[in-house]
Amino acid sequence: MTPLALIYDRNATRSHAILDMRLEGCRNYARRHGWQIADEWVDRGDDALSPERPRLMALLEIMRTQAPRRPVVCLVHTWDRLARDGDLRLALQQRVAEVGGYVATTFDESDERSHAALVNRSDG
Repeated sequence: MTPLALIYDRNATRSHAILDMRLEGCRNYARRHGWQIADEWVDRGDDALSPERPRLMALLEIMRTQAPRRPVVCLVHTWDRLARDGDLRLALQQRVAEVGGYVATTFDESDERSHAALVNRSDG
């Protein structure tokens, strides 16, 4: 079944040129892999730096509804587009896994094989 790609990025600056390039890279990557693109979600400004990102949370809700029907991928340009901080990035990857999806980058990296470990991960 064709995966559904949900493109995510974050942008804390006013400049959109680099953001536009990253999003275009994600669109091209999804097309090359034959994935259907659902849409793009971008957290901006202070939301881009917060652990509770409104647009990412909206993306997760869409993933939750689509995961029972088909593979769902949160597609980012690089891992840093989730978070530069490793602990926060892992927590966000865990949220994606918990709703039934996985994260992939345009550099052919993916946490798809780590899905079970991410879902069962315990912080305490």
